[in-house]
Amino acid sequence: MNSFGRIFRISIFGESHGASVGVLIDGCPPGISLKIVDFEEKLARRRSGAKGTTPRTEPDIPELLSGVFNDKTTGAPIMILFRNTNTRSRDYSLFTKIPRPGHADFVALKKYRGYTDYRGGGHFSGRLTLGLVAAGVIASKVLKDMKISAHLVEAGGLKDIEKAIDMAVEKNDSIGGIVECVVSGVPVGLGEPFFDSVEAVLSHLLFSIPAIKGVEFGSGFAAAKMHGSDHNDAFIDQSGQTETNYAGGINGGITNSNDITFRLAVKPTSSTSIKQRTVNIETGEMTDLEVEGRHDLCIALRVPVIVEAVTAIVLADFKMLVDAEGLTKH
Repeated sequence: MNSFGRIFRISIFGESHGASVGVLIDGCPPGISLKIVDFEEKLARRRSGAKGTTPRTEPDIPELLSGVFNDKTTGAPIMILFRNTNTRSRDYSLFTKIPRPGHADFVALKKYRGYTDYRGGGHFSGRLTLGLVAAGVIASKVLKDMKISAHLVEAGGLKDIEKAIDMAVEKNDSIGGIVECVVSGVPVGLGEPFFDSVEAVLSHLLFSIPAIKGVEFGSGFAAAKMHGSDHNDAFIDQSGQTETNYAGGINGGITNSNDITFRLAVKPTSSTSIKQRTVNIETGEMTDLEVEGRHDLCIALRVPVIVEAVTAIVLADFKMLVDAEGLTKH
């Protein structure tokens, strides 16, 4: 539901236009240095304001309400809260009768029998990823030597990201993108097959990021066109390093000491200024809908830092599960 993890466990809370959003982190080891400044770089990368992102801007200042004392984690649950200060809820009341195509308006209305907070997408909003980014900052401290880096490598079908954004702005219609992530410094042995393989658990949390529609590891779908003799990664030393990395750093659901590599497909933002057809669920009649409000033309621009965060959360949980085994990094 809204919690994830076994030892390093997170629970997210809040709604887009509610009083706040945030995250509760349980299982964090004591003695880790943690200050407000540690969150600034990651939160700045997620923040809107650049061309192609929503005009809604928030200060996104984390409040450490528990689990930190004298700038060190205590071992108690860490609650991090972010206040919502810039909301325009009037933009969303129409969608209780006329659900937006591509959004969660309709399913939320039915599943929660009309009680869901529809403002700004409520609990379904991408604003909830703020807590994920905050938790990822702490998870990265647990991982220590592992480095996680994600980048937007394609937008709107173009490698030239800036050109793609300019075209989207000119057309005033949203576009998607491809995000690539690489994790280096990975030890051998993370992962708990069958059902908790690294790919399975990481995909679980990656697909929890709003707008993610596909994940592929290593060679991904291209592997279906290859021969086994070409796709197999030949070992070249005793540490487990391989000549190629079509497996994406994972064999049998377990990390093999090579870089973990994966790519994600991010769909176009569902809210678009282009007129769309939808149904009025009160009258049953079809109607035109023009979505107003403040929305990202390319949400993929803000996804890489969220991908880094959820990857850190997953790997921190795996690492804490096997720390007693004394894994050796390559």
